[in-house]
Amino acid sequence: MSQAAPSSTTQASTTPYAVVIGLEVHLQLRTRSKIFSDCPADYHGAAPNTFTDPLTLGLPGTLPTLNREAVELGIMFGLGLNCDVSGFTQFHRKNYFYPDAPKNFQLSQYDRPIARDGYLDIGGTRIRIMRAHLEDDAGKLMHPAYAPYSLLDLNRAGSPLIEMVTEADITNAEQARAFLETVQAIAQALGVSDATPEEGKMRCDVNLSVHRPGEPWGTKCEVKNLNSFRSVERAIVYETARQTRVLDGGGRITQDTLGWDEGGGKTFLMRTKEGEADYRYFPEPDLPPLDITPEWIERVRARMPELPAQKLERYLAAGVRENDAVTLSLNVGLSRFYDEALTAGADAQKLANWLLTDVTGALAASETSLSQSALQPVHLAALVRLIDAGTISGKIAKELLPDVLAGHDPAALVKERGLSVVTDTGAIDAAIDAAMSADPATVEKVRGGNAKAMNALFGPVMKAMGGKAKPEVVRERLTHKLGL
Repeated sequence: MSQAAPSSTTQASTTPYAVVIGLEVHLQLRTRSKIFSDCPADYHGAAPNTFTDPLTLGLPGTLPTLNREAVELGIMFGLGLNCDVSGFTQFHRKNYFYPDAPKNFQLSQYDRPIARDGYLDIGGTRIRIMRAHLEDDAGKLMHPAYAPYSLLDLNRAGSPLIEMVTEADITNAEQARAFLETVQAIAQALGVSDATPEEGKMRCDVNLSVHRPGEPWGTKCEVKNLNSFRSVERAIVYETARQTRVLDGGGRITQDTLGWDEGGGKTFLMRTKEGEADYRYFPEPDLPPLDITPEWIERVRARMPELPAQKLERYLAAGVRENDAVTLSLNVGLSRFYDEALTAGADAQKLANWLLTDVTGALAASETSLSQSALQPVHLAALVRLIDAGTISGKIAKELLPDVLAGHDPAALVKERGLSVVTDTGAIDAAIDAAMSADPATVEKVRGGNAKAMNALFGPVMKAMGGKAKPEVVRERLTHKLGL
């Protein structure tokens, strides 16, 4: 199978193909201990192989004990995905022999997952969710450059995962990314998972095939372990082009498992795809089936916080523009900050403008995150109210922003520095008279019928007033003095 990257000389296909995409998303659950033992789960940053126990290591005589916290997070996540979570769920042994699986099997769920038959609506398209099931994670293999050996770290082994599998309803890279961003937002809003791809707490496999419209679906390939949304998009674009090129050349797609070369921007063959029979699933004999009752479901549902879709609806009802409302609803940190600032009393859209433009821009310039800054929601709301009330101008507000980001109360800063807007028409008139005397040519242009030339006088007046004059009052007095 050729995996060469497309070159600028490669002729594009003239045959239309339809793309069929399904995603498998793995999320590491936010629990205190691993899924089948009391070994602590927060191993991040620890020395290799220091967060293990006899069960994690697959030692003889050990028995699993199911983590109730992981089960309830699985139920909550399933509800967030509009899934059916009622009835019996059961664990199975999925047998495979890799160095990072010390038990020589994974405890997963086969035909009785914890959640099934759900959906998410993405940009007007319903993406169906086949299932979401609990399982334990594998360890981590590391391959030092040019070394004749690999290193094995089992800290991650036994960590609780939930794997969500979609139906093949996705048709392009942009839709796949939007779906993943929504899943991430749901997981973070519910507190189910940190869902941070950069830390390996959210990983994605892409199943993709192409076919001519009206013909049966093509043979799918699976691209494994994509750890960023950008990689998912790039892998989909590349693999679509590769399969199209193979078919146009008269070749045949084989069902393979592929890796992704981020630097080279292409997929590569890892192994021929396994089938279910290769895993020899059978029920885990040491864990009985679990009955998820309606009463248990309702107790979990009662603890669920607001979902991103509910936030979006609330923001739109408050008058926030759709693009801004979507951005806020999908970002847990931003939405929490915004909601607290909104409670403090400020116009919803103006508050969104300042948070999403001025604040995020200033934080990005200083390479600081919102959570790392000293900015208080109540202070940002106060800044917006000061502008709305005409106490300060937008220009003064922007000058105050660095101090507000540092944790200072804008109302106190305005009082200490005497920054309130000047509405004294006597002082404004004096500044206007000075500007007109300094630029008689512009005055003549205005009085000669060129009203737009008045802007050449407006700037000097505002500068003379230190930016503290109310722009509306300055424009009104200018118009009066120029006889317009």
